[in-house]
Amino acid sequence: VLSAADKTNVKGIFAKIGGHGDDYGAETLDRMFTVYPQTKTYFPHFDVSHGSAQIKAHGKKVVAALVEAVNHIDDIAGALSKLSDLHAHKLRVDPANFKLLGQCFLVVVGIHHASALTPEVHASLDKFLCAVSTVLTAKYR
Repeated sequence: VLSAADKTNVKGIFAKIGGHGDDYGAETLDRMFTVYPQTKTYFPHFDVSHGSAQIKAHGKKVVAALVEAVNHIDDIAGALSKLSDLHAHKLRVDPANFKLLGQCFLVVVGIHHASALTPEVHASLDKFLCAVSTVLTAKYR
């Protein structure tokens, strides 16, 4: 459960991300595909090479979903319900991939905002990303 301090920390770090979200999303996917190459299997129709237009487009969607979750931080499940349905029932993405994606996003944020990612903010962002992952995998059950 996200505390009031966690919510403040998450909103604060997303404010710093600002207009860089699309780039960070692409960088996150690029990192995930490099570090966890097994995740590429869910994107057989994508050009998963570094900087591809498809990676950039999907990265934009990933960050848009995270921003949606931040904007509805008290109802992440409601905000991401349709996305959860899509990934569970149509795309059938391995639920473990959401955690891997979250880890990669955390690294990307750390690279670009090292001074802002204090241990407290890091912990809050990790809790938030775990909450998002939990919501996205809830409909697999």
